[in-house]
Amino acid sequence: MQARAKDHFMIQLGAATWQNRPDSIKTAGLSRTFNMYLMLDFPFKTSPKLSVALGPGLATDHVFLDKMTAGIKDNTTSVIFKNAADTSHFKKYKVATAFLELPVELRFSSNPEADGKSFKVAIGAKVGTMIAAWVKGKTLEDKSGNELNDYLLKEKSKRFFNTTRISLTGRVGYGHFSAFTSYSLTSLFKEGVGPKMNAMSIGLTISGL
Repeated sequence: MQARAKDHFMIQLGAATWQNRPDSIKTAGLSRTFNMYLMLDFPFKTSPKLSVALGPGLATDHVFLDKMTAGIKDNTTSVIFKNAADTSHFKKYKVATAFLELPVELRFSSNPEADGKSFKVAIGAKVGTMIAAWVKGKTLEDKSGNELNDYLLKEKSKRFFNTTRISLTGRVGYGHFSAFTSYSLTSLFKEGVGPKMNAMSIGLTISGL
């Protein structure tokens, strides 16, 4: 009989978005999320198909804007998103965040002794603390899309961001692969200094070991 693998190590790749985003903030391309966690799994003695798992990890989101900038380092009372479509702008521009997180999951495994042949469902929550926030712009263009300069901009600041994040999570899959979703209950920005947007991501989890 195969030993229970317990899904100790999880890697998540997927798409990121800001829910409740105002129409004035335009996104472009495929915004993405990348997460990795090291989890400890504790099966229920009376029902081994059920378990509770928790452990630390790192979560990053990269949301691309469409011909816009976000003044996360400006000397202003609130973060200002500027539309740069009618002037020079970056071909690629993103707002990125990185959190240290502690997820907790309630797991169900249909065949816990054969992890690679098991149907799995997990629901849970995670709390995180921000370790970094930054914007990055690459390749400056004029309003017609002609390249002006192969310029790289990177600015870091956590000033306007809500540095604590609480999210609800869910996973469903088979074997070492599952689909996941995560929705932040806390706003991306602090109260009164930015739009009330909530981070959301959906994608694929690769688990095992």
